Amino acid sequence: MNRSARSAALAGAALVALVLAIAASATTARSDRATAPTASAAVTNYLTYVKGKRGKANPRLSKVYIGWVNQQGGQVVIGGLATAGAQLAVRYVNDQLGGVGGHPVALVQCFIKSNEEEGTTCGQKLVNDKRIAVIATGAVATGAQSFHATIRGAKPVVTGVAVTPVDGAQRNAIVLFGDAGHILLPFGTYARNVLKAKTAAVVYPQATGITEAALVIAAGLRQAGISVKAVGYTQGQSDLTAPLTAAGATTADFVAPYGSAADCANQANALKQLGITDSRKIMTAPLCLSPQVSAALGDWPLWTYAIASSNYGDPTDKGMPAYQRVIKRYKAEKNAPDPWHIVAFSELLTTVRFLNEAAANNVSRITPARVLARAKVFRGPLALGSPKLQCGKYKNAPGICNDMFQAFTYQGKFAFKRASGWIGPPGK
Repeated sequence: MNRSARSAALAGAALVALVLAIAASATTARSDRATAPTASAAVTNYLTYVKGKRGKANPRLSKVYIGWVNQQGGQVVIGGLATAGAQLAVRYVNDQLGGVGGHPVALVQCFIKSNEEEGTTCGQKLVNDKRIAVIATGAVATGAQSFHATIRGAKPVVTGVAVTPVDGAQRNAIVLFGDAGHILLPFGTYARNVLKAKTAAVVYPQATGITEAALVIAAGLRQAGISVKAVGYTQGQSDLTAPLTAAGATTADFVAPYGSAADCANQANALKQLGITDSRKIMTAPLCLSPQVSAALGDWPLWTYAIASSNYGDPTDKGMPAYQRVIKRYKAEKNAPDPWHIVAFSELLTTVRFLNEAAANNVSRITPARVLARAKVFRGPLALGSPKLQCGKYKNAPGICNDMFQAFTYQGKFAFKRASGWIGPPGK
């Protein structure tokens, strides 16, 4: 298995328990929201968003520290550019938004490379550092359980996108963009409300984590009242016309090929062979928006993609120009489109907001409890993310704050067209 496939499989494997639990209980959440193909409320002013003060932080004042953990440096890297996004946000906050109450912000970084013990090490380092009132995390699968077990709820942990069931289950967690167990279920809402679909086909490789995530998609479709055939195939199988045919893809109103980046090219080739080419009715997650896929096909598949954050360069997103201005100022164009960079940038801005609110113009007032209290009542809109958040909505996952995505149809040559506004899981 190549690195991309290992990354996706590892991330998916960590989601198994959560996605199945959420699939069984998500009908309790009403969410037929924002299905029109227009952008919703957006954050356009970062100074107002973080509740900061224009200008540079005062370098003579004491620093306000934020813990930062990401999985990187080892063989499996899920979101390597999350750290760059976090660092850019901190630099921008200190240069332009007055830090926290005029005090400079600094990251205390700890990286997990390859094992659970490193999660314990990072947890000990950050929980024992009395200067740190809040910890932010990037894309952490390996080490997440030991990290949270070590923190033991002592400090709030802000996450962009959770890749394990452990994150959302923590009462001290704030998962701003959600996780696969919640943001895959709205496939059903899209298929029903946007396409008026009655039948659907879901096809996926039989791989740990990938299978479970695909079944969440199928569950969301069924919750939307759509007849579904979900067919798995042997991982590594190249000719996928048979499983697609068995799933009824040739006649289905909606088709969901799901897998890692290593699977996308085979899925795209088989769909073309069967004459299934309607871009709006073929939907998948952003895993296929990978250099590995474009190298194999000459471009990304002309499908529709479910994206839980802003889509870089989206002309309909009123919040995108603010991000692009920061990118231009700091010459970060190379990293700018990466979804983990976008998510981490937003995550750190939002964490600074919580710190400013907790400080109330006096940083000595900042405590873990005050930061957590401010985070839990945050209702959005989220910078570069959902227009509405609701932390604590799910009893089994009190840390999850978002269960919505927006859909974009890829038209080739890096051009996307909005296919929906923000969509949540199907209601009853």
